[in-house]
Amino acid sequence: MTDPGKQPHTAAEHEEFAAQIADQIESFLLALRAIAREGNGARAVSLLLLEISQVLLAGARLGAQLDFEPREEYQPDVGPEADIDDMRLRLAEMLDSVDTYSFVFDPYLPDMVQSKLSDDLTSIATDLDNGLRHYRLGNVEEALWWWQFSYVNNGGNLAGAALNALLTVVAHDRFDTDFEETVEALTVAHEMLDEPVDPPR
Repeated sequence: MTDPGKQPHTAAEHEEFAAQIADQIESFLLALRAIAREGNGARAVSLLLLEISQVLLAGARLGAQLDFEPREEYQPDVGPEADIDDMRLRLAEMLDSVDTYSFVFDPYLPDMVQSKLSDDLTSIATDLDNGLRHYRLGNVEEALWWWQFSYVNNGGNLAGAALNALLTVVAHDRFDTDFEETVEALTVAHEMLDEPVDPPR
């Protein structure tokens, strides 16, 4: 197995590294579709936490490498993007009132951005699927370049923000608070996890 901290140099090492990343990405995409189909908000929060954490690990391995270079100047055609709008709508319906959240996209330019978990997760899935289609067609260098580019440019930030949002839902569910203004958020967290709500005292 390729050392996660080692930069692959040979074609064989690139192939092995790409195969490992492709397995992690395929697992994430399959799990995300399954979670959306199941439509169980209580299970979704915990499962999404797990799946996003794992795909962030794959992204971090890519981000730690030297820049990959595609073989061609222009991206090879891999056909139309997969239609995942149905998955987006299912996620939005399932996540309901915790779907919309705010985060700082660039911590060095601290402007708050409002987004939706359902939009961000499907955006991440679209980018990952694009690289996976390159990989399946044998375009290993292109797949590695695309996965690395999308992780550093956008996907890693969105995944990190989504992870933090989901963790906040769990935190509100696990811990009471004395601050009145958090009652609504706490109520939403309990509803998502199908547990009775005890207002803070």
